[in-house]
Amino acid sequence: MTEALIDTDILSFYFKGDSNVVSKFKDYLKEFDQINISIITFYEIIGGLKHKKADRQLQEFEDFISNNNVIYISEDSARKSSEIYADLKLKGLTIGTSDILIAGIALDNELVLVTNNEKHYAPIRGLKIENWKA
Repeated sequence: MTEALIDTDILSFYFKGDSNVVSKFKDYLKEFDQINISIITFYEIIGGLKHKKADRQLQEFEDFISNNNVIYISEDSARKSSEIYADLKLKGLTIGTSDILIAGIALDNELVLVTNNEKHYAPIRGLKIENWKA
C-alpha cells in the first residue's frame, strides 16, 4: 500500500459508513499512522457541513481531523497545480480549481490520490489514483 491523500468524495463515503471505504481506511491505518487530507478537502467538508447546519457531523469531522493529518498548500504544490492548470488548458480540458489544487498537493507530496472521480483526474500527468469505493 502506498501513502495516500484522501479526496473529499472518499472522505464523505467514509463518514456515511460505506463498507468498502471503511474497510480500506482500516487496512490503510494498519500500515500508516494517519489519514492525509488536503486543506482544500478540509475546507470543502467544513463548508458543506456548516451550510447544512450539521453540528453533530461537524463535531465528528473535527474529532477525526484531530487524529489525522491536514496537508497545506506550499509554494511547490501551488507550482505543481499551476502546471496542471496550464497542461489541461492546452488540451482544452477544464476541472475545478479545488481539484487542481488537491492534485498539486498529492503530486508535490508524492501521494496517491484516493478518489471516486477517477475519470475526472485521469488527464493529470503523473498523478497516481486509487478508488477505495470500487
